[in-house]
Amino acid sequence: MCKGLAALPHSCLERAKEIKIKLGILLQKPDSVGDIVIPYNEKPEKPAKTHKPSLDEALQWRDSLDKLLQNNYGLASFKSFLKSEFSEENLEFWIACEDYKKIKSPAKMAEKAKQIYEEFIQTEAPKEVGLWVNIDHFTKDITMKNLVEPSLSSFDMAQKRIHALMEKDSLPRFVRSEFYQELIK
Repeated sequence: MCKGLAALPHSCLERAKEIKIKLGILLQKPDSVGDIVIPYNEKPEKPAKTHKPSLDEALQWRDSLDKLLQNNYGLASFKSFLKSEFSEENLEFWIACEDYKKIKSPAKMAEKAKQIYEEFIQTEAPKEVGLWVNIDHFTKDITMKNLVEPSLSSFDMAQKRIHALMEKDSLPRFVRSEFYQELIK
């Protein structure tokens, strides 16, 4: 954890400089509208090997993140939408937790718990909790304590937190998006 400037480790300073540079680039005003380049798929990716939901199914997703996540087409559409916004980490964490809960072997459970920890939770992980996956420090601390002896419920608190955030933030954005609007036409 980065404290005062004098106590900042070298890697933390480098990371802070990288973030500052990236923010600086984003905050620069373009000379013209033509200078703005925002990568965006004009058309949503078509989910592979799933059937398009009925209108009634798709309409239920507006009010139920669980129904959206339980439908393969809905899940793939939601993931494509989040990727277009560069914000798929919360969903990836939620999916990793779902996969984790299906594991029967204690050895495989420990291996998967370590993988989830290294990818989402540990400091400077590729998709670190708190930077990319939005979990508060209390939830992160509880989750880390749960990983001392991994069980099927080790990630429950963190997964519930992420689910609530996706329900409150990501789902309403998805419902307003072209991805979803195309489905309900």
